[in-house]
Amino acid sequence: MELRCGGVGGQAGGRRMDGDSRDGGGGGCKDAGSEDYENLPTSVSLSIHMTAGAMAGILEHSVMYPVDSVKTRMQSLNPDPKAHYTSVYGALKKIIRTEGFWRPLRGLNVMMMGAGPAHALYFACYENMKRTLNAVFHHQGNSHLANGIAGSMATLLHDAVMNPAEVVKQRLQMYDSPHRSALSCIRTVWGTEGLGAFYRSYTTQLTMNVPFQSIHFITYEFLQEQINPYRGYNPQSHIISGGLAGALAAAATTPLDVCKTLLNTQENMALNLANVSGRLSGMANAFRTVYQLNGLPGYFKGVQARVIYQMPSTAISWSVYEFFKYFLTKHKLENRTPY
Repeated sequence: MELRCGGVGGQAGGRRMDGDSRDGGGGGCKDAGSEDYENLPTSVSLSIHMTAGAMAGILEHSVMYPVDSVKTRMQSLNPDPKAHYTSVYGALKKIIRTEGFWRPLRGLNVMMMGAGPAHALYFACYENMKRTLNAVFHHQGNSHLANGIAGSMATLLHDAVMNPAEVVKQRLQMYDSPHRSALSCIRTVWGTEGLGAFYRSYTTQLTMNVPFQSIHFITYEFLQEQINPYRGYNPQSHIISGGLAGALAAAATTPLDVCKTLLNTQENMALNLANVSGRLSGMANAFRTVYQLNGLPGYFKGVQARVIYQMPSTAISWSVYEFFKYFLTKHKLENRTPY
């Protein structure tokens, strides 16, 4: 590729991903592809954000789904004696040995159907809100407040699409689940509990994901500033920043995830022990039930599995998203550039 250097008629500073200018140092040279990538905010279309986001969501959830299945089971408040696990690896081995090779993947199809559109809306909303709010809050540089608010707003759209898929997925993942397919689970839940069952944990999901995504996006953007200041396409920086941001956010919000899992699965043995009749609803009730059954340690059940799941998940998500955003935009620019 041709190298473009700062100088007469050249750009004195590189453009950041959020559209703000940063001094790149006088006379510095940059690769043309990097320079194109840094100019993405002014040229990336909504469809590219959505396509890249959908690919990131599908790949993230597909690759990490077996670990997600283990996390769901390890968060069980009163598991069956045959479903006691001490580690993620040990749990996977036991599930495959006793329930079959494909058992950890049950529910993957419904998760992929939800992840595509949910992440398309998620990344498109985040990018546009981040750019708009950064212009309002911080004209020169990057505002962590803007990133946090943009991540929270994106979560509202993401969870509205993903919550029903989460309910079906987690019921299929539970040990000795009565459901053998996503379709049968949807029919049973709809018929016995009504449409509201698919959104019973929505408020808890938002209560968990708003702080999760705020921590996640603020940490990711902060780390990008440190290790990738010109915000060029740098796969290693996206993987490191995404992984660390996901791990920190996951650990901090584990108590809310435990409550969400209880609301989604309506775990019968646990509810019977807690003398809960009918269906458990509401975050406050879920918090009380978790404490009643397991005390403070109950809020951190499955924290190891959650961090092990989220760290590579967010690394995959960001690296795939940034790649497709770069690839699709570069392809679009090349098609309209005369040679």
